[in-house]
Amino acid sequence: MAQIAFTPAPAPPSVAAVLAALRHALQDIRARAADLDAGGEFPAEDVALLASIGALEVMAGDATSPRELMEALRLVGRANLSLGRIFEGHVNGARLVAWYGSAEQRRTLEADLAAGKVLGVWNTEPTPGVTIADGRLHGAKSYATGAGHIDIAVITAATASGGKQMVLADAADPARADPSAWRVRGMRATVSGTYDLTGLPVDAATRLGAPGDYEREPRFSAGAWRFTAVQLGGVEHVLTLLREHLAASPAGQDPIHRARFGKALAATRSAYLWVREAAQRAEAPDAGAEAISFVLMTRGVVEEAGLTVMEAAARSVGTRAFFVDNPLDQACRDLALYLRQPVPDQALDRAAAAFLAKDAWADDPLW
Repeated sequence: MAQIAFTPAPAPPSVAAVLAALRHALQDIRARAADLDAGGEFPAEDVALLASIGALEVMAGDATSPRELMEALRLVGRANLSLGRIFEGHVNGARLVAWYGSAEQRRTLEADLAAGKVLGVWNTEPTPGVTIADGRLHGAKSYATGAGHIDIAVITAATASGGKQMVLADAADPARADPSAWRVRGMRATVSGTYDLTGLPVDAATRLGAPGDYEREPRFSAGAWRFTAVQLGGVEHVLTLLREHLAASPAGQDPIHRARFGKALAATRSAYLWVREAAQRAEAPDAGAEAISFVLMTRGVVEEAGLTVMEAAARSVGTRAFFVDNPLDQACRDLALYLRQPVPDQALDRAAAAFLAKDAWADDPLW
């Protein structure tokens, strides 16, 4: 990614040092968020900052605990949800290579992370989809976060036999990217346009894993905990803005406003506890069906918390919350879009069925 430069440290910093640096950088990242949103610009400076403090390398590796990775994801999401989406995609992409890559691909990943390269994962595609033929990719991806700005995308493509194959694709060619396809109210700085993959090679160096590995369980469904951690950061940001408004105005002395804030606070803290537990379960070496059920339920809990907090902010702050120069406007627009993850109702149904099938008050792995 030629436009993003940073000076790598002589050795990767500790996880604690990365988290401390993230906390220190939150205010600067947030200060740039409004301009990035207004222009629909990729947060190149903020991505370079994540690289310079070691977050792209350290948090994408296996040295972090679930709690530490959760903390990093929610911190970045709290500062700028668009940056959080890019960061979570980077972590996801790096983990897919670490899990399913060849020894050579894993060595290349290690070097790429040390060099500050940014990964992503692109699965969504317009009809007729991406296919592999004659050793080349054919087709495009949509909702391609960072299209033309990140370095490497883990993409999925249909094989001749109908399987879904992961491929490592060059994602940095601006000529292949069409940002005009991303005309949205929120999450503008993710620049999630379309990206034409036609002609890119599929060979031993770029073919990642075997057909079907991308959706292999429990990693596929349980891994959703990571985006809930980013969402949680966005929920916490809206709650913080609501608190600041109430604390600085007479509304904070009104019992109705306080009761509404209390409900929003309880929903947010509950979401935090669910995400924390989901991370522990999903990242456990023996994670199985119970981890999937817990993460699926967590998705709904975080979504409900986000909707509760945004409604509380709209009611308590009123019309002022919708002015473009009010931080709540962007915070709620970004969160409202980022909460729109695939098949939320089906996810809740699957989770509820699993919890119904087992005695929640006995010695049960779900509890």
